[in-house]
Amino acid sequence: MTQSISGQSDWFEITQAQINQFADATHDHQYLHVDQQRAAEGPFGKTIAHGFLYLSMVPYLMLDDLLAIIGDATVINYGVNGLRFISPVPVGSHIRLNWRVLSDEPRGKGRLLTVEVGVEIQHDPKPAMVAEWLLYIL
Repeated sequence: MTQSISGQSDWFEITQAQINQFADATHDHQYLHVDQQRAAEGPFGKTIAHGFLYLSMVPYLMLDDLLAIIGDATVINYGVNGLRFISPVPVGSHIRLNWRVLSDEPRGKGRLLTVEVGVEIQHDPKPAMVAEWLLYIL
């Protein structure tokens, strides 16, 4: 790939049902995520999404666009560099992903893409999350 490749997802609403399902799947039922009454009295005024919830949504928010550019391929998660959860994502927030391919290098029988990703929260100047996502492409 010689061209600059980047994209931006549509806005996606984070609901309490999604947060609860993620809590059940990961066994992380901290009150900040699932107890709406107690969280209302806490530091954020309402429940917040698990950081790993919106991290796990990165493939959903970008892979269709990326595959449309790179073609039919097998994409394997290889890792994450510099992952930071900057701002909490309160329930009811709308998030979107901004992404940009930083490098595309041959690796074994495939290639390794390093993709800068950032999750933004609508109406919030600070991002929810930033990272470099590593994808092995076969």
